[in-house]
Amino acid sequence: MLTEVAIGATLAFIVGVIIGYFIDRIRRGSAYQSYAQILKQAELDSENLLKSQKLEAKEELLKRREALEDEVNKQREELWSVEKKLSKRENALEDQQADFLKKEAMIQTTQSKLAARSKAVEAREQELERSLKKQQEELFKISGLDRETASQMLLDRLDSDLKNETGALIMKHQNELKQTCDKIARETIGMAVQRFASGHVAETTVSTVELPEEEMKGRIIGREGRNIRAFEKATGVDVIVDDTPGVVVVSAFDNVRRQIGKMSLQKLVNDGRIHPARIEEVVEETQKELEEYIQTMGQNACQEVNISNVNPKLIDLLGRLHFRTSYSQNVLRHSIEVSALTGMMAEQLGLDGTIARRCGLFHDIGKAADHEMEGGHPAVGAQLLKRYGESQEVVHAAAGHHDDIRPDYIYTVLVAAADACSASRPGARRDTLEKYVRRLEELETLVCGFPGVDHTYAIQAGREVRVIVDSDQVNDREAAKMCKDIAKAIEDTLTYPGEIRVTVMREARTVEYAR
Repeated sequence: MLTEVAIGATLAFIVGVIIGYFIDRIRRGSAYQSYAQILKQAELDSENLLKSQKLEAKEELLKRREALEDEVNKQREELWSVEKKLSKRENALEDQQADFLKKEAMIQTTQSKLAARSKAVEAREQELERSLKKQQEELFKISGLDRETASQMLLDRLDSDLKNETGALIMKHQNELKQTCDKIARETIGMAVQRFASGHVAETTVSTVELPEEEMKGRIIGREGRNIRAFEKATGVDVIVDDTPGVVVVSAFDNVRRQIGKMSLQKLVNDGRIHPARIEEVVEETQKELEEYIQTMGQNACQEVNISNVNPKLIDLLGRLHFRTSYSQNVLRHSIEVSALTGMMAEQLGLDGTIARRCGLFHDIGKAADHEMEGGHPAVGAQLLKRYGESQEVVHAAAGHHDDIRPDYIYTVLVAAADACSASRPGARRDTLEKYVRRLEELETLVCGFPGVDHTYAIQAGREVRVIVDSDQVNDREAAKMCKDIAKAIEDTLTYPGEIRVTVMREARTVEYAR
């Protein structure tokens, strides 16, 4: 309706424009045309124009109607496709719901079956318990054993089986570790020992002074013994004048005092003037010379192992170790040897060789002052090193090289290994025969206390103990466990330098006689 009104208004506007045009043309047209003709012509033209506009308007309406019909058809097709998808989804949901219902039914069936089975299992377990009790009672009646005796026999059998399994595990792990650890350790220590060679001189607690003539003994003693008393008081040593020709013995446990006494007595004998005033003068002079000599020995030791920036007090203590012995081994030479071995092993392992040599050189520094401070030489040495500004690694190596504390630094372990190598090498230490025999007897007695041991032999100066066990009482796995137990007992009971190798041998012998 609105479209037709718009078309009518448009046609009226067009007709008005045409009429105006023709009126103007009539006004300006030729004189021979009349007004009626012009008006008639204008009407015809307006009718024609009106018809043509109506036709065009109808065509436009038809085109728009076709476009709207096409759009409606497209929307109908889209709605139809959506409807198809929805119907398919609805069918799928219905199928899933049906599957869920089937599964739920199956689950309920399975639960009911499991409940029935669990009841059957419980009933069977109760029946088995009753039958086991009856069988145990019958076994107790047949064997004549009570419950406690049977349990003890079972525990004994389990203990034996566990021992066998433990021995097998120990043998397995030992074989695996020997293939790696022993090879690396032996190569490292062996290479360090081969690269370092050190001399050794056994020292004692006495020194001898040769005399040019026997009359010198009387002059040393002096009138009523005043010279020898003054000498012993000034030096703190004991002078032994006996019937040995041409020799006087100077004895002292403090090697520094013994050295001062020996040097002072040699000077007095060479000078010939022996009286209390001269003795005090010579002893004081000798003390100064020995202090300089101690400083020189300490500096030479530092230069030999190639370390620097050492506190002068530590150099003095290091020089005093030259006059200290441990089991007849010179402690300064021992410290230098440990320093060299520790440095070599550290360098082979990729560690700092300078720190390692420093740890090895100062590990026994406490022996120079253990008579002045309380505690063993590891603790005393650690206190001194900490007081004089040494690093934590050096302090810990001095405190822990005898396993007194838990090692926190690898250098402590290396120092302990080098210390054991230096102390246990041939000729390093000398022990008395009584101590040697006593130590071997203690070692053999300890090992013989283990059940199943047949014979025990301590060899290599107590560095190895070989144990022969009874093959009827001990099998191979138990022998491996026994070897471990013996080594542990030796570590916990005995005190010894270095390490002791334990070898357990098991053999079966069969003897027959041909007659």
